[in-house]
Amino acid sequence: MGCDNRVVARFPGKHFLRNLVERRTLLMQLVRRDFQQRYVGSAAGWLWGAIHPLVLLLSYYFIFEVCLKTTLPPGEVTDNYLVYLFCGFLPWLLFQETVMRSAGSLIEHSNLITKTVFPAEVVPVSIFLSSLIHHLIALGVLIGTAAIFVQLSPKVLLLPVYMFFIGLLAVGVGWIVSSLHVYLRDTAQVLTVVMTLWFWATPIMITEKQIPERFHALVALNPMSWVVNAYRYRLLSPQWPSLREMAVLAAYSITVFVLGGLFFRHLKRGFADVL
Repeated sequence: MGCDNRVVARFPGKHFLRNLVERRTLLMQLVRRDFQQRYVGSAAGWLWGAIHPLVLLLSYYFIFEVCLKTTLPPGEVTDNYLVYLFCGFLPWLLFQETVMRSAGSLIEHSNLITKTVFPAEVVPVSIFLSSLIHHLIALGVLIGTAAIFVQLSPKVLLLPVYMFFIGLLAVGVGWIVSSLHVYLRDTAQVLTVVMTLWFWATPIMITEKQIPERFHALVALNPMSWVVNAYRYRLLSPQWPSLREMAVLAAYSITVFVLGGLFFRHLKRGFADVL
């Protein structure tokens, strides 16, 4: 029996499982803390997670459809511009919030990183999971709105797959910008400019057909263009996703996630000295 215990003690999987459980517990604690701190002293609490995107959505709707008389071309997944805009707006907000908040996240947790053995890579992951809660709240509002104005597609059940892709993309980019921000504090300012350009380069307000043909290649290289279109079709169209769509999204998200992880791991070595 003693020999068996020694064999178990030397089994490397035991330490891996223990570390996995510890990191999972830490991650859940960070998510709960982040979600609670955002609404400390707030009367409306988590309802702000639905109010903020709705105000932005209605503002864009007023400008583009009411003022500029923007209409959707024939053949689109819906002719309701409000629902069309809402479907494209939500996945972008989840991605944007995760990336923007990740930029300064390591600075905010500098005490933990410098004074304890803290797995800093879990911080952007916790931000995504916290943002995902708000996304699900707003998604519930979207589904309710779509059910009233248009016919909701049963393919909406596939949306968690695309949330997973957004998570890989957002965390991968989040790892890059958060680690850069430790060394170069202008990163957050540059990121604001980049995200603004990225937003307008994504067919959220208009369709791909309304974008000049010479820019179609750039749209195809934009992973969020694929995500936004996928959200719209899964919510509003009975069509199943194509293998090409899934392959492209998987390739983009996994590549960004892996590169972001390698980049973070390389810069992580000097965090304690700089922070």
